[in-house]
Order: sequence, then structure tokens, then C-alpha cells
Amino acid sequence: MVWMSDRRWRKVWLLLALAGWGFLFLATPAVSQAADLRSVRLGGDTVSTRLVLDLSGEAAGRLLSEAGGKIVVSLADAEVEAPMRGPGRGLVRAWSVTPQAGGGARLSVETAVGVTVRRRFLLPPGEGSPGYRYVIDFEMASPLQVPGESVRLTSLRQPSTTAAAAPRKSAKSRADSRKIVVIDAGHGGTDPGALGGDHQEKDLTLAAALALRDRLQRTGRYRVVMTRDRDVYVALDTRVQIARKANAHLFISLHADSGTDESVRGASVYTLADRAVGRSARLVTRDDWFMKAGYHSDQSVSGILFDLTQRATKNRSAIFAQLLLDEVGDDQALLRRSHREAGLAVLLAPDVPAVLLEMGFITNPTDEALLANPASRGRLVAAVASAIEAYFRNDVQVASR
Repeated sequence: MVWMSDRRWRKVWLLLALAGWGFLFLATPAVSQAADLRSVRLGGDTVSTRLVLDLSGEAAGRLLSEAGGKIVVSLADAEVEAPMRGPGRGLVRAWSVTPQAGGGARLSVETAVGVTVRRRFLLPPGEGSPGYRYVIDFEMASPLQVPGESVRLTSLRQPSTTAAAAPRKSAKSRADSRKIVVIDAGHGGTDPGALGGDHQEKDLTLAAALALRDRLQRTGRYRVVMTRDRDVYVALDTRVQIARKANAHLFISLHADSGTDESVRGASVYTLADRAVGRSARLVTRDDWFMKAGYHSDQSVSGILFDLTQRATKNRSAIFAQLLLDEVGDDQALLRRSHREAGLAVLLAPDVPAVLLEMGFITNPTDEALLANPASRGRLVAAVASAIEAYFRNDVQVASR
């Protein structure tokens, strides 16, 4: 079928895009010369600090070390004529950039004790920003509590005092290296969601969420956080806050669609619409989510950094959405326009890639039966898990910690 071959081609194109820089360009020219490092900027406070390197072109970064209050990043495709250095701000005490033996540049950042790299990513030129920006977010590691699980992101940089302590440290390091995935079972408790012939949406979403959790946990590669693991109501804002407090690398909300026409069926995926960015900014201001009070004295810096973060997050969300559709579409009917955008509340976090998956129409007898049947639901969950695997398999290009 022509539609199938088009979809297959899109899948190949996406994997090629992920293997490059993780942004949705059909063709990206090869880097023919090193990018000039133009400036280094800092913003933030003692809770979260952002460092931005302004570049004339693309540059790939590699985290060389993150220990003892010093973080070193190698920029293989960047060039600096003479050493650069500057004072710190927030969690950063000082920084320097020096030419690297064999080409490229090396960024050294002196930080407070217990500071970790939250994420690193490259942003392409955009409106008001003619060059590329390599962004590094720092944060102070601390224990965080979320419903149903304790996510502890403590510093692992204290030296072992005995040989016996080393294996325990190694085991904890491996555990903390797992990607954090938040699974949101739509509706719940007093909110049943859409109603099918024999089922309520809240029950089908919970069954799928639990199955996805179990499948991801069996791999040993993920730390899974559930917004709910039983029939309870969780406010929409709370679901987003759970993902942010868990320092999630990915958020996926599971739902079942509904309509007045029982013949309509198929899955679809939503990502955040451009028109909803203002809502996200208002939530950040209201709840003091983004960079805490340190930016409030400089609204221009706050706005710029928020825009950079939101843009990168939207790019990653779109990449995962297409991977998800390609995997799910191999075994499940898709709506004709299967990738949609909306201002849904659960997608509003500016710094957590997020999608909402409508697994099918609960008002369609065929889709309802597939979602209610453990075997067919298991196949759908397996497809979602495969998309997650594909997304994180390329995390160096998409979103690195």
C-alpha cells in the first residue's frame, strides 16, 4: 500500500535524523569546519544554573568527567583561538575554555559540591539567535519524593573510605544511570474519562500503564514513576509536577479517545502546540518552577532561557511522537492525521519531553475490544516500549545528561 511505504520511509528518515543531531531536518550538511566559540553566558541561582556557549556552527559535546566539584566537557567541533575564562554564577564558581590537543575545545567548570549536569543539548539558529547554542543545565542533587516511589538523585562523588564500600557505590551508580520515565494513566477516581460499551477509560489506561511499567522495569534500564498506580484522581497540574520533581527524561500520558461516530477508530499522539507556550510560561511563573527566584530580577534573561528550553523540549517531544507512531502503527490502526498538537495540561512542562498517546477510540467496538484484551493490549504496550528504546538509544544526540 502507498500509505504503508510512506510511513516506512518516514521511519527511516527519523532514525537518520536521530543518528545526526536529533533535530527534525530532512538533510543536514556535514560539518566542514570547526565552529567558532563566540561567547559564554550564565544565568540562574543556587538551585539551577544554565551555561550557554554561543557558536558560529554545530558542535558535538562529550562529558569527560563530573567529579570533585569540576565538570569537563569536550567540544570536538568547536574552536577557540585563545583561552577564555570568567567568573561564576549560582552553582558555577568559575569556568574556562581552552584549545584541546588534536583540535576542538575543552570546557572546564568549577562548581559547588554536589552539583550535577541535568542535561546538555544543542540548539539551532532561531529567531533572534543567528548562531548555534550549546546549553548545559546544572542542578544541586537532592532527595526528591514523588507519589509511589522515592527518586533519590544524590551526589556519588564522595571517595570510598574502604575497599568494601566500592561495590556498593558501583551498584548505586548503575542504578542512578537509568533513564527516568514517567507514565501517566489518564483520568482515575472520580474522573472516569470517556465511556465505551463495556469499559471506562480510566480502567483501560491504568491497565496499559501498569503493563508498560512492568515491561520497562524488566529491562533494568529505566526508573519508572507512575502518576497513579490505582484508581485514584490526580490533578493535572500535579501530574506535571511529579514528572519535573522526578527529573524525568520522558513523560507519556495514556488515554483512550472518544467520538460520536462509532465507526471512527485509530491511535494518535499529541504534543504541545505553539499556541500553548504562553500557558506553560504562566504556569512556570505561578508555581516558580523554572530556575526559582534567581531569574525574577532579570526578566529578559529568564524569558530567553525559558524559550531555549521550551524549544529544545518541543523538538525532542516531536521526535519521540513520530517514533511512537511508527512503532504503534505496525500493529494498530492510526487516525489519518495521527500526529496532532494541542495545549493539553499534561504537556506543559517546559523541560520534560512529553506526549499524550490516544491508544484508540473507546467508542469504537473494535478499538475497545483491543484495549480490553490483555494480549492485544500487550502488543500495543510492546510497541510503546520499543519506541522508548529507540528514543533513548540515541540520547547522546537528543538529550544528554
